[in-house]
Amino acid sequence: MLRVFMVTALSILTAISVLLLVLTGPGWWASVALFGLLLVVAIADVTQKRHSILRNYPVIGHMRFALEYIRPELQQYFIERNYDGRPFDRDTRSLIYERAKGTNQEQAFGTERDVNEVGYEYLVHTTAPIEPPDAPPRVRIGGPDCTQPYDMALLNVSAMSFGALSANALLALNKGAAMGGFAHDTGEGGLTEYHLRNGGDLVWEIGSGYFGARTKDGRFDPQMFADKAAHPSVKCVSLKLSQGAKPGIGGVLPAAKVTAEIANARNVPEGVKCVSPAAHKVFSTPRELIRFMATMRELTQGKPVGFKLCVGSRTDVLAICKAMLAEETTPDFIIVDGSEGGTGAAPMEYEDHMGTPLTEGLMLVHNALVGTGLRDRIRVGASGKVATGTDIVKRIIQGADYTNAARAMMMATGCIQAQRCHTNQCPVGVATQDPRRARALDVENKSLRVQRFQEATVSEALRMMASMGAAGPDQLTPLMMRRRIGHLNTKSYAELYDWLAPGELLADAPQAWAQDWSNASADSFAPPQGYNGRTLV
Repeated sequence: MLRVFMVTALSILTAISVLLLVLTGPGWWASVALFGLLLVVAIADVTQKRHSILRNYPVIGHMRFALEYIRPELQQYFIERNYDGRPFDRDTRSLIYERAKGTNQEQAFGTERDVNEVGYEYLVHTTAPIEPPDAPPRVRIGGPDCTQPYDMALLNVSAMSFGALSANALLALNKGAAMGGFAHDTGEGGLTEYHLRNGGDLVWEIGSGYFGARTKDGRFDPQMFADKAAHPSVKCVSLKLSQGAKPGIGGVLPAAKVTAEIANARNVPEGVKCVSPAAHKVFSTPRELIRFMATMRELTQGKPVGFKLCVGSRTDVLAICKAMLAEETTPDFIIVDGSEGGTGAAPMEYEDHMGTPLTEGLMLVHNALVGTGLRDRIRVGASGKVATGTDIVKRIIQGADYTNAARAMMMATGCIQAQRCHTNQCPVGVATQDPRRARALDVENKSLRVQRFQEATVSEALRMMASMGAAGPDQLTPLMMRRRIGHLNTKSYAELYDWLAPGELLADAPQAWAQDWSNASADSFAPPQGYNGRTLV
């Protein structure tokens, strides 16, 4: 490990310099001073707990901070050339770090955005702003079939598994959630001691691999699921249908990360790449999905259950809605994951070309639920590159009740977006199963940063709502957000998109929805029908 090598090498060089000073004379004073100083710096770096990068890369890690001090743009140039492929922009990244550290978030001069650029979006303030509420509102998760509802925060930790993240990263995230009173999604890698140790509220995610509730042959184990779901820290259960960064394929944990501990938690072979199946075994139709939702709720003794998906065809979403109507039961929540969502490992072409972006997917699900008269029974969460108060406000306007963040929460724990997640060589100990690297992440320090980031971000979202004249999320409307559609014209979201009225699809489906509504079946997931380039199908 570099830190051991650095301290050892500097100790040897300092000792040699001292020996030469004694044997040959004062000409070696400069060498003693140089290597001695570097040794002191190295020891200070590996023993401090604030910066993971310095704990893993003593002495040379200071180059990153020196560049940042001299000129942020220069430091950013090196990061973007060497690390980031599709990162948050510089302003968003700085905002996350500053909120996590509890430092100043104001800046001089005006916006760095081109407000005349087509696609530019902005929120509409009022001439008579109000004061934000004293305490952030909560979102009640739990429909009529739920007996143990949960009050969700406006911003929560999105799904990240043990395996994708280190034990210390999960401990920090969960402790931050416990301190701040928000939820922590476990990801599909199972319910582990690192999720449970610090007592944070959990959304237990079950994927197509059924890790943590799995038989030896990879099928869902109802009794194991019920036993674990009974834990008081488990507040909700989420069934993962698809993930924004790689919709249509299962989750992937590279072989290098499948340690003995991971293999035991997931009941899979050690040192072998762990790939979840593309599809679930417990259902194959919309009706079977909704029945399984009801079964999961019974096994949890009435806790909220829901599912997460990256939206594909509108026909499939409407088919699920028809199944809810036919079965006369609904999930308690749906999490919409945008295609811009992040991941530790996925095929590049899936990341760039597969799946519906969050804006379109979120509005589709919201309108489908409204149009079928189901919206008041189901809460909608939004995930996929959520990082700021503005993101929270925008997603609520587009149809969400609450939001989840993954990348931003990782950055609050010290992630620098090195994009080495799949190599097991994360330089700051966040996305690795190498215990020597993970040890650099100090749980106490980083949990406080997670809590501060969430609190500051929600506070800013509420302040923005108040500037728009909204006392809370329920008063936000599509009229309050506008998009530039041309150099001489802007339109509000109310004008840009069709918003269905409650029950409209049941009464008389509008022309834009009629074909998909007609094609949707509670008994089949099927490709959308239409012209395929050769024949009508």
